[in-house]
Amino acid sequence: MIPKSENRFSEKILLNHKKLALRALLAVVFWPSLFFFWCLGPFVFFLLSTTSSEVCPRLETRAEFLAAANDTLPMLVLQNLIYAVPVVCLVLWNWLLPEPTRARHIITCIKLFAVSAVLGALWEYGSSLVCDGYGQPFFSPAWRVTSYLPIANLAVNTPLYVLVFSLGRVFSMREDEPAQGPGETIS
Repeated sequence: MIPKSENRFSEKILLNHKKLALRALLAVVFWPSLFFFWCLGPFVFFLLSTTSSEVCPRLETRAEFLAAANDTLPMLVLQNLIYAVPVVCLVLWNWLLPEPTRARHIITCIKLFAVSAVLGALWEYGSSLVCDGYGQPFFSPAWRVTSYLPIANLAVNTPLYVLVFSLGRVFSMREDEPAQGPGETIS
């Protein structure tokens, strides 16, 4: 018969292994989604979600412009769901290893992501209404101002990328091994 103290110890080790496996699984999802979706995705989704320049000269009425812009909405929703994958991974990592300081940083990431998603959606929807510069004056000139939103989006995305990258790096590292001091050899 195994003593209860050893049984608790083995359960704790098993729990630690499960947490470590979940952290590794999250890292496998986090890093590719961060690099492929956040670095390459904006270019692909922008090309897919805006009204193409071949279609623009054929749009003649306000209803056609509005229909072309509204057709981009499902792509914008899908885009934001895919972009949210790294932030969701951070939330799950924090659920596995709760720490108040990291939780505050993750809340900041969520807020920055929400602002970035709104700015990106306005930019892409507005560029569909403006129709890549070929648009006729069917809509308010305010939609032309959306061409400046990428600058604001860059101002929001830069700290978001840095914060998400640094948090992902911290969460991806193993914490169960003691830190090696300078001059110590690995045993």
